[in-house]
Amino acid sequence: MKWTDHSEKTLLQRSFLFGITGIVLGVLSLLNTYFQVLEAPMGPLNGVALALQFVGLSLAVLVIRKRKLSPEMKEKAKKMILILSVGLLFFILTL
Repeated sequence: MKWTDHSEKTLLQRSFLFGITGIVLGVLSLLNTYFQVLEAPMGPLNGVALALQFVGLSLAVLVIRKRKLSPEMKEKAKKMILILSVGLLFFILTL
């Protein structure tokens, strides 16, 4: 089944899950960089965090591009795009 075949609600839920997982992994990476809890390279974790945020962002954009979208779903998708964009920009600038 293609991603475009799912409902808007399902896509926004998955966008949220991908985005929040990426943000949590990015925060864990930042905390480990500053406090040195683990002696492990944080590059792969940063990459996974950024990739998950990009997937979440792309799913939110996919929702907003759908036709016949209800105004409340459109607002939710706009908010999700804004939040994930700011989070992605923050983590890119902290690298």
